[in-house]
Amino acid sequence: MSKNLTKRSEDYSKWYNELVVKADLAENSAVRGCMVIKPYGYAIWEKMQAELDRKFKETGHQNAYFPLFVPKSLFEAEEKNAEGFAKECAVVTHYRLKTDPEDDSKLIVDPKAKLEEELIVRPTSEAIIWNTYKGWVQSYRDLPILINQWANVVRWEMRTRLFLRTAEFLWQEGHTAHETRQEAIAETEQMNNVYADFVEDFMAIPVIKGRKTESERFAGAEDTYCIEALMQDGKALQAGTSHFLGQNFAKAFDVKFTSKEGKLDHVWATSWGVSTRLMGALIMTHSDDNGLVLPPNLAPIQVVIVPIYKGEEQLEQISEVANEIVRDLRTKGISVKFDNRDTHRPGAKFAQYELQGVPLRIAIGPKDLEKGTVELARRDTLSKQFVNKEEVVDTIESLLKEIQESLHQKATQYRDNHITEVSNFDEFKEVLETKGGFISAHWDGTIETEQKIKELTKATIRCIPFDGKEEKGSCVYSGKPSNERVLFAKAY
Repeated sequence: MSKNLTKRSEDYSKWYNELVVKADLAENSAVRGCMVIKPYGYAIWEKMQAELDRKFKETGHQNAYFPLFVPKSLFEAEEKNAEGFAKECAVVTHYRLKTDPEDDSKLIVDPKAKLEEELIVRPTSEAIIWNTYKGWVQSYRDLPILINQWANVVRWEMRTRLFLRTAEFLWQEGHTAHETRQEAIAETEQMNNVYADFVEDFMAIPVIKGRKTESERFAGAEDTYCIEALMQDGKALQAGTSHFLGQNFAKAFDVKFTSKEGKLDHVWATSWGVSTRLMGALIMTHSDDNGLVLPPNLAPIQVVIVPIYKGEEQLEQISEVANEIVRDLRTKGISVKFDNRDTHRPGAKFAQYELQGVPLRIAIGPKDLEKGTVELARRDTLSKQFVNKEEVVDTIESLLKEIQESLHQKATQYRDNHITEVSNFDEFKEVLETKGGFISAHWDGTIETEQKIKELTKATIRCIPFDGKEEKGSCVYSGKPSNERVLFAKAY
């Protein structure tokens, strides 16, 4: 497995694309804009999925599954949502092919097989889910409904990039129905916090929690909460969103309930989701010019053991020690692989696991057997140490925790060093071009100013931070009064 990666400093975008392919995470498919997620990449996604799924169930949510296809009339029911996704929709118009009468080796759409109603391939599932909820809700006793689904969605993107933006991607989407406005807002906040905890604790990525501006909100939402992360090239990435939908979807689909007082009212709604885009965030936050760097909590293989030997006899002796370490590590819940393939040299194996970001690598050779030691190498720092065989399991346990924390600290330090307060537009442009990162600036609260800044600089308001302090000032662009700073950045 050859590395030869483009350096990040030379071409970050090229480095990213090469790394995704060479580390065996994903590749482009025969379908324009779609990807094949390979087993190693999917194993990381499965670890993300398992932890998130556990967190969802802990907070009372259940998994369900809804159809991939949405009748066009249902999709149009909530106008803002339909309008927001219209340009990205894939539409099914026919249900059958037939042989071309002029060339029976080709297939054509059978004009007689036109659907009575066109079907939208879901870009998001609010429409089909809220149409379903109509039949599930009559009384306050039926509430709350706390549903999540793991699914694929299609958004016909023109410019795609593996994991970050593809025409089809995997995600989870939560859709909940509540009795009161307060309950729905509490749910929206809770799920944004669940995402933040997961990304911080498991992905070792620091995030800023906040709310989106009106123009950046989810189509059909009254409010959108988000977590924003910063990549190594100084661009922001939206890592998760949670939406307070008010009663918009309930009114569009006539989902009503009888309250305790006997009154009829529309339910209150939320939706929330994260996607395989998190894989892009993981790669771009921690990885280096040698390849992937994975936090131990998400690494499919946390420890790999590579034997260095000549002949079968040496391999047998090394295997005895290696298998004992494998057994002891597995009893501690640590995932470990003993790579005793005879088709690859040790150097090629080292290069492969470095490229794939395995947190710890053990090498055992004949001299190690004599001394009763093993060589332990860290992927994050590329440092090596010799450890007594009896101490190796305890050392690995503590090192995995240390690596997890160290990656988070390193990313936090980078993020904190790239939040810059500015007071005028010249400063704003200079920081954006020379330093990047988040720019903390006053904004007058108008969509016009927001759009003008975006037009002139390609920077958008990533969020209005929840932990921002009230501070009177003047808008960085218009000079009009402002009560708080917001975070701008160029973004993925």
